[in-house]
Amino acid sequence: MLTDRVHTFGQWLLARHGERVHKIALDAGFTCPNRDGSKGIGGCTFCNNASFSPNDRNAAPLQDQLESGRRGIARRTRARKYLAYFQAYTNTYGDVADLKRQYDQALEMEGMIGLSVGTRPDCVPAAVLDLLANYRQQGLEIILELGLQSASDATLERVNRGHGLKEYVQACRAARERGIPVCTHLIIGLPGEDAGQCQQSLDIVLDIGTDGLKLHPLHVVKHTLLAKQWRQGEYTPLLKEEYVNIAADLIERTPWGIPYHRVTGTAPAELLLAPAWCSQKWPVVNAVAAELERRGSRQGVRATLV
Repeated sequence: MLTDRVHTFGQWLLARHGERVHKIALDAGFTCPNRDGSKGIGGCTFCNNASFSPNDRNAAPLQDQLESGRRGIARRTRARKYLAYFQAYTNTYGDVADLKRQYDQALEMEGMIGLSVGTRPDCVPAAVLDLLANYRQQGLEIILELGLQSASDATLERVNRGHGLKEYVQACRAARERGIPVCTHLIIGLPGEDAGQCQQSLDIVLDIGTDGLKLHPLHVVKHTLLAKQWRQGEYTPLLKEEYVNIAADLIERTPWGIPYHRVTGTAPAELLLAPAWCSQKWPVVNAVAAELERRGSRQGVRATLV
């Protein structure tokens, strides 16, 4: 099992709250400065947000999404505590009063113990951080999820990210100074990067300081510039075995005290172009666990086998 080898976020929450806690993924209708013209209009080369958003752009009202998520969790696990996961696009990109209204609405649901807020490093001004810090001071679980993806400015420019490592460093430090835990997202398989560069990104993130990690394989999905590059032979996705080996390497380099919120990610079959193995989560999760077991290693402990 993965939990035998990796300190998962689920384990962390269970130890902290004494019972299972589940995220309810939400689309609150936000946009992105790399799409609305303030920084760009094309977005990242790999980004079709529908590939990892729980809803499309015609998202249901927030209250309906919350209730639907609660019912789904009740059927699967019967958990009674939840985190509102503001996932789609940039969930700190807006007027602070509007952000507070939406966050407050989610927190009103019975069993809701806090927020997990996904955003870009260049979209967390002091006023937003102060708002999140205030929730935390009220005893709520607050996590700021920062999509860094790579610590290489050359890579970030290559994928038209619209920010660099500098913005991440500033946002991460400002959040943690206020007592807000940060979960850092990293993508494995970005154009021009190899296993060594993935390890370098992780090492930089660990040196700066983070409170959680998410690993994602790079999906090629419809209606993106990356899809065009893939069709033209300019980008070759990772094989499943390559991803599993790199993920295992990164997990071994990570201290046990930093929980992994995710070790892989999927895209809907109707949007996914490549690689095909990204359509299913559990075979990849199980393969990462099996690779760590084969090596005789775990999170924070380097492999004894190669």
